[in-house]
Amino acid sequence: MRYEFVLDERLGIPLPSLNLDWEMYTAEERSDILLQWEEIRAKIPDRIIQLETVINRKQTQLSEEENFAVSCNLNSEIHELASVINDLNIWFRVQQEYASGHAHL
Repeated sequence: MRYEFVLDERLGIPLPSLNLDWEMYTAEERSDILLQWEEIRAKIPDRIIQLETVINRKQTQLSEEENFAVSCNLNSEIHELASVINDLNIWFRVQQEYASGHAHL
């Protein structure tokens, strides 16, 4: 396969896996890739909201937790979720450069 979108378990969304340089894809393939990416990209804000809800729940647990080890674990989980949100925001900002005929995915 010349390209595919592969589910990234950590982020919870499929990411592009392009096996060729962008210029080597046909105009039809490029269009299809961009269309698929925009459909995936449109779902990123909802995924971020889901993760923020989990973070808020864990922060509430953390504020009430008296066991230091459990607190450390909750803090690590919150940190990891925040990292995922950061990565999703980066992917959400991926823009296509239509004018130059190149896409950066």
